[in-house]
Amino acid sequence: MADTQKDLRFSRLLDYYGELLTDKQRDFMDLYYNEDFSLAEISEHENITRQGVRDGIKHAEQRLLEFEEKLGLVEKSEVYYALNSKVTALAEDIRIKSGSRSAAAENASEIERLMKKYRDLF
Repeated sequence: MADTQKDLRFSRLLDYYGELLTDKQRDFMDLYYNEDFSLAEISEHENITRQGVRDGIKHAEQRLLEFEEKLGLVEKSEVYYALNSKVTALAEDIRIKSGSRSAAAENASEIERLMKKYRDLF
């Protein structure tokens, strides 16, 4: 896995499960993945050893991966957004192909409205 993908993955996991970490773990992860601090910078900022920061991050990463393995919220949200995009595109295609007055076009418009409401829930 490329570093960028890894960074994005843990950043997303932190968005979903960050509140389940200790305050210190969440702070380390936020500084490392979201604020792009180095281990040395975090060590100085938190007044602990670089090794202590590394251990805290590694432990937090493991916990985040365990949460995702058990709950799957990140994976489910990715599937949800992909399906949502497909349904919205199909509704748009129906509306365009069927003209503005047909029942199919009205149904397609209704699907688009419902999908927007559904998206707004998340």
